[in-house]
Amino acid sequence: MSCNLAVVGCTGMVGRKFLEVLEERNFPVKNLYLYASAKSDGKVLKFSGKDYVVEELKEDNIKNKKIDIALFSAGGSTSLEFAPVFSKYGAVVVDNSSAWRMDKDIPLVVPEVNPEDIKWNKGIIANPNCSTIQALVPIKPLYDKYGIKRIIYSTYQAVSGAGVGGYNDLIEGYKGNPPKKFPFPIAGNVIPHIDTFLENGYTKEEMKMINETKKILHDDTLKITATTVRVPVVYGHSESINIELKKDFELEDIFNLYKECKGIVLKDDVQNGEYPMPIDAAGNNEVYVGRIRRDFSLDSGLNLWVVADNIRKGAATNAVQIAECLIK
Repeated sequence: MSCNLAVVGCTGMVGRKFLEVLEERNFPVKNLYLYASAKSDGKVLKFSGKDYVVEELKEDNIKNKKIDIALFSAGGSTSLEFAPVFSKYGAVVVDNSSAWRMDKDIPLVVPEVNPEDIKWNKGIIANPNCSTIQALVPIKPLYDKYGIKRIIYSTYQAVSGAGVGGYNDLIEGYKGNPPKKFPFPIAGNVIPHIDTFLENGYTKEEMKMINETKKILHDDTLKITATTVRVPVVYGHSESINIELKKDFELEDIFNLYKECKGIVLKDDVQNGEYPMPIDAAGNNEVYVGRIRRDFSLDSGLNLWVVADNIRKGAATNAVQIAECLIK
């Protein structure tokens, strides 16, 4: 079934990727409406060979459109203001900001992990944090089969996760220019600081991973810690994930489990130099898993190396997949 679709924040990095992914996946669009801030009003963007005029995001431009689904990537304050407006006029909003993620009445969804939560939406569905999305795709099969006691996340996150400003800091940094987005140069550097620091010493990004994992798996008993780091890579977040399972396992069974999982590409043949890297994931929608090995320091311990394109699976593709579930 085709639907009336809106893209909010259409001129940004993720907004443009929404359009690219929708076109690639032949999403059944009846009418497309593009929204951005007043400064982008009147701009023209192409979608499926047609020109579409960007409209200013305001209620008068929303109320008579009969929009079914609205994909948002316009920042938290915009989402808080306008997601309820779209919902009021009958649309289901899939929001990419952090505004609604921890609201107990809003489902937080990774389609390969908890598609059933889409059913209880009340007009808004939250897209998880990019680093959480790619982690949960390989964690969920382990959780279902073995149970999980503890997770340690260590991330190596691309500059595009900070938007155009992050990308520019990397490119300009290699030219010797000072950073504008990050607190320190990112070119040739690693910054253990993503988002603001909290009183507990963790950053907001780290707490997002911890809290979102518990919400998506519906399990507040999980013990989780995280360290999130910005690295000089354009596209593709990498994660070292250390997991303590509740049951013992055979490594061969873990490999076989991932071979059967939708949305996962198993790339693990270390003898022949086969393991996931951001250069593999960039431009692709799957989550890449490799370096699978026991953690010999504890019973039932497992190490994973997980890589995905943060603008695609970590943002735009996951949101479009939610929209695909909605129209089914």
